[in-house]
Amino acid sequence: MEKVGIIPNWEKEKISRIVDEVVEYLEQAGVSVMVLPREEVIEVEFFANKISSWRDEVEVIIVIGGDGTILRVARELSHWDVPLLGINAGRKGFLAEVEEANLQNCLQLLLDGGYNITERMLLETSVERGTRSVVNFLALNDIVISRGPFSRIIDLKAFINQDYLETYSGDGLIVSTSTGSTAYSLSAGGPIVSPSLQVFVITPICPHSLYSRTVIVDSSETISIEVLTSFVEADIVLTMDGQVGFNLEKGDLVKVSLASCSARLIRFPGSSFYRLLHEKLKG
Repeated sequence: MEKVGIIPNWEKEKISRIVDEVVEYLEQAGVSVMVLPREEVIEVEFFANKISSWRDEVEVIIVIGGDGTILRVARELSHWDVPLLGINAGRKGFLAEVEEANLQNCLQLLLDGGYNITERMLLETSVERGTRSVVNFLALNDIVISRGPFSRIIDLKAFINQDYLETYSGDGLIVSTSTGSTAYSLSAGGPIVSPSLQVFVITPICPHSLYSRTVIVDSSETISIEVLTSFVEADIVLTMDGQVGFNLEKGDLVKVSLASCSARLIRFPGSSFYRLLHEKLKG
């Protein structure tokens, strides 16, 4: 391995110590390291143009931060075809492969080529307003249609392909990937799904019904959600991975399908989703 890029979330408390350790270890092994400087704000969407020169140079990008940082980088660089290695400097760290305690062992495995690359599906979401498409987004975890903080119940009409599924009344609706099943969908009562499965998980948020349940559909399907509530009645917001937002209007049609690109995440031998699940959610 000759060149590695590092994208840290400089806002994290212990980030400088981890970055210094990673850079020192890699440079001692003869690897050229490029680090996103402190002045570059990763929280701003579309930061990828700031590191466009990395695209044809780096073999791996190391992301140091929490799940939010990894989500943003995975979306932004999904078309680069460069694998990502997450080092956890946050709390849960479901998407991170490396904890600080085993940092050097994992870096050596990286240098030795002792890793696998797993493909995680992305959602592609568009909003049709009348006869035109007004926005298009990607998401690794989920898209959420929800009411604003002071709004009333909202109504959303859902279809799978051309088939009517349900009209949901409540606080909103989550469409997640299997990767995102351990995020907001889980908090809303949705199931935990192995990230190896190519499915969409549709979970209502606080449904005003006794019978609204999560629905799991194959990723080859297209989900369409029509907004039935007007902006006068309620503020309605579409969010992607909890990081990017867009205001919806009555009559908008939100379409969700499988993206043509994916997130490529590095995994080391012995890595287990089920062991990770136990460690992160045990209390």
